[in-house]
Formats: sequence, C-alpha cells, structure tokens
Amino acid sequence: MITSKVISNGILRALATILVVGIVLYFLYEIQTVIVYLCISLLLCLIANPLVQFLKNKLKFGNSLAASVTIILFVLLIVGFILLFVPLIISQANNLSLLDTNSLQKQFIETERSIEAYFNIQHLDFNKVLNNPKVTSMMDFSYFTNFINSIMIFVADMGMGLVSVFFITFFLVKDQDNFKSNARKILPDHNEDKIINSVIKINHFLTRYFIGLLLQLTVVFILYLIVLIIFGNKNAFVIAFLCAILNIIPYLGPIIGTILAAILTMISLIGQDFRTEILPTTIYVVIGFLIVQAIDNNISQPIISSKSVNSHPLEIFLIILISGITFGIVGMIIAIPVFTMIKVILKEFFPDNKIVSVLTERI
Repeated sequence: MITSKVISNGILRALATILVVGIVLYFLYEIQTVIVYLCISLLLCLIANPLVQFLKNKLKFGNSLAASVTIILFVLLIVGFILLFVPLIISQANNLSLLDTNSLQKQFIETERSIEAYFNIQHLDFNKVLNNPKVTSMMDFSYFTNFINSIMIFVADMGMGLVSVFFITFFLVKDQDNFKSNARKILPDHNEDKIINSVIKINHFLTRYFIGLLLQLTVVFILYLIVLIIFGNKNAFVIAFLCAILNIIPYLGPIIGTILAAILTMISLIGQDFRTEILPTTIYVVIGFLIVQAIDNNISQPIISSKSVNSHPLEIFLIILISGITFGIVGMIIAIPVFTMIKVILKEFFPDNKIVSVLTERI
C-alpha cells in the first residue's frame, strides 16, 4: 500500500538524485578544460600507438624511450606547422600595412560606375552606399590585422594546454600496458569480454576513420593548391594547407576556408588594380574553391566517411547536423567518432534490440 511516507521518501530520493546529478554535471563543467586535455591525449595516444609498437617491437625500444621519441616527433610536427605559417602571417601583415583604404574606396566607386555603364543600372546609387559612414567603417581593413593579432594571442594561450596534453600523452603512451591490465582488474566479470571487444572495435573503426579523414584532407589540399597555383597566388601552399585543415569542420569548414582564401588572395594582390586584377582573380579563386567543395561534398567525403565507419552517408549527414545544432563546431568535429563509439557499444551490449540491430547492421 502506498502511503504518504512512501511518497515523501520517493520524492526525497528523487530530489537527492537530481541534486547529485546536478553537482556532478557542474563539477564536470568546471573541469571541462581537463576533460578536453584528456580526450586530446587519448586521441594522440591512439594515433601514436602504431609508431610506439614499431619502436618497441622492431627497434627494441623501452617504454620510456618509445614514448619520449613519439612525443618529440609530435612536438617537431607542431613546430614545423607553426613555422610554416610564419612567412604567411608576416607577408600578409606587410601587405596590410601598405593598404590605402581611400584608394580602395575610389576603386570600388570606379568599378561601380563601370558596372552601371555596362548594365545601364540607373536606379542604384552605389556612391551613397559607399559614402555611408556605416559602410566605410565596415571597410576598415585594420580589422584583419586585429584578427591576426587575436590568433597570435590565442596561440600563446595554448602553450600551457599543449604542455599539459603532451605530459598526459607521455604517460598514457608509456604506461598503456599497465593501464590496460589495471582496467581489466576493475571491470565487472560478467561484462569484461563485452567491454574489451567494444574497445577493440572502437580502436579499429577510429583508426580507419582518421586514415580516411587524412586521405580526404590530402585530396582537398591538392585540389586547392592547383586552383591557387593556376591563378598565381604567391602563398598557394600555405593557404591551401590551412583551408584543407579547416575541412575538418564538416560543411562549415569549407565555407570558412573559401572566405579566408578570398581575403588572403585580395590582400596578396594589394598594390594592383582592383577592377582588372584583384576582383577578377578573387572571384576565380572562389569559383575554383566552390568546385573543389562540390567534388569533396558529393564524392570524396561521403564515400571516405561512410566506408571508414560503415555508416550510410545520409546517417552521417544527419548526425553532423544534429551535433552542430546542439554543440556547435566542436560537436560537428567529434560527431562521427562519438556516434561510431556509441554504435559499437550498443551493438556489443544490446545486440538483440530491434532498433540497435537496424542502426548497427553494417558494423
């Protein structure tokens, strides 16, 4: 029989549960930076594992030496990545320092007049638009120098984060065998095989996914590079590389990359005639990037992503869309790996569930 005492106890237990869950979520929110460091370190450990096994098995390195060599290689890659972009930043900063916004505005007006004369557009007064204080303030190209400065500050702030990530990664790589054996000891006996099988499958699918992602970025980088070389961009390699890296962000990254390529192309051509050189070249570069994105979005990305994680392209699109709406850019980046992990776990623990069987039929 349900009494008032039972109801009150149930309400108290529910409130206590909600309170505990709230405290845990708040605690996780407060240490979100540490969680991000751990996730990045686990990802680096996954990427580094083949190299570590090669060093240990083929070259007979010890755990500490293999981990040290791996971390040194990661550091060298990051240093090389930074040095790659230093010439680009310096050259663009020099170009911006030479920018004459008054001359650029006059070129815009001359271009507008040519368009009016050619198309006989008499009902649009672009002179008033361009002379509008709001519009001229938006044409303040010092914004881009501030943007570059903010990037430099952001990179400097990441120094502590990189040190923390590499410190955690070193011990994850060095003592991964101990971590695995200790994990086996604390796993519940009745689920130990399922958990181990899940980890093995997740490792397999994520390895395939990252290899596929690397292949996709390589294809996009080569196509971007061809476009920029055709139109004589002096920093074609660096710009193509940066825009290809932005493709890690599904759907939104290519748009950002195209805008960035257009801006950097215009800046690199400062000093030339706007109407005959800067504007046409920028338009051609944008068209070329849009063609590359059409190829990537409709051919390489769906095929590589779906084959690497054994998921339907529509399924991947919907997951990325939902993750982007819910968690923003970070959600879009981690959507496919996290979804793959969830599918593997569901397949292992609930193989008889009809919904799970439909969702995981390709795994």
